[in-house]
Amino acid sequence: MDLKRVVVTGLGAITPLGNNVPDFWNALLNGASGCARITRFNPEKFKTQFACEVKNFKAEEYFDRKEARKLDAYSQYGLAAAQQAYKDSGLDKEKINLDRCGVIWGSGIGGLETFQMEVSGFAKGDGTPRFNPFFIPKMIADICAGHISIQYNFRGPNFTTCSACASSTNAMIDSFNYIRLGKADVFITGGSEAAVNESGVGGFNAMHALSVRNDSPQTASRPFDKDRDGFVLGEGSGALILEELEHAKARGAKIYAEIAGGGMTADAHHITAPHPEGLGALNVMRNALSDANMNSDEIDYINVHGTSTPLGDIAESKAIKGVFGESAYKLNISSTKSMTGHLLGAAGAIEAMACILAVKNDIVPPTINHFTDDPEFDTKLNFTFNKAQKRVVRAALSNTFGFGGHNASVIVKKY
Repeated sequence: MDLKRVVVTGLGAITPLGNNVPDFWNALLNGASGCARITRFNPEKFKTQFACEVKNFKAEEYFDRKEARKLDAYSQYGLAAAQQAYKDSGLDKEKINLDRCGVIWGSGIGGLETFQMEVSGFAKGDGTPRFNPFFIPKMIADICAGHISIQYNFRGPNFTTCSACASSTNAMIDSFNYIRLGKADVFITGGSEAAVNESGVGGFNAMHALSVRNDSPQTASRPFDKDRDGFVLGEGSGALILEELEHAKARGAKIYAEIAGGGMTADAHHITAPHPEGLGALNVMRNALSDANMNSDEIDYINVHGTSTPLGDIAESKAIKGVFGESAYKLNISSTKSMTGHLLGAAGAIEAMACILAVKNDIVPPTINHFTDDPEFDTKLNFTFNKAQKRVVRAALSNTFGFGGHNASVIVKKY
């Protein structure tokens, strides 16, 4: 069967670098860090005392006070980004078939802070179960997708993907597939996460997953640097409007880029560690290229998973060389997590957004905080260290990998 073409017609962002797409993009290009000492709670007793928090987010700009109290921060961020993307797309729900519009959203955890507050409140009490009636609907990981569909009356497919840090990339690929198979015209997709709280930081600290560079938070996320010591926790949301090409053209929509293809694989190796040779990462990039019917030399930029963990960065760089061969040396590679931190289930959405904007504007955002070369990495690879680089970006690939061995890659190209 002939597959439909799918394009991006709207973007929205709530991130540690800014609460709209222009601020996010400009901060990326300027190499800004979104990291600072944690303000959500007193982190003094934690091994890691910093994170990439969302700053200056004003819920009242998006919700009334009564509605905001019913929403965990992960849903607030998601709804706010979705609202921006919908407005940016120029969609008018009075003029489209809402039965053919859907929402597929990604979150690795959902309402962790709500869960923490309710359970700790019960533990401090006398055993009488006094729980907020909104405890469950605030916390569950699918609820942001539900809220978005209610807000826009989108009555097509509606669900949440949960594949740890690959969640929102899986959501985008699922949305892409529904549209290209002709089962829907429009999707609001992306992801949100809000895990900068005692449970999130304490849990990842217990795994030795987080950087502990408390003396220099802004330089703590150091992908591909010899002295990297773990990832920096981030929070926020990215939202995209994916639309069938002819549907977008018929209403005169602006088009940022085209979704070319996507891939999904599993490491089938370990619950938290990557395959040491990057086997799952290698396969997922090959799958994405095959799905897009593209050769490796047609990709100009890879936004890597690049979390700044000692093992993960090495495995991913091996996978890139395995997939791209000699053309790997012509690529720009960068990890924007060096600036945003790791947004867990929302990471794929904002990193795909970085790829879309790189394709649209022909400039690659940098990997900041590089100080010392690591002999584990091939020095001929261009990791776009410390400064954005202008070049023609015909197509870009975004990698996201998650605990459990989940891997997802999506490719965007110029329209």
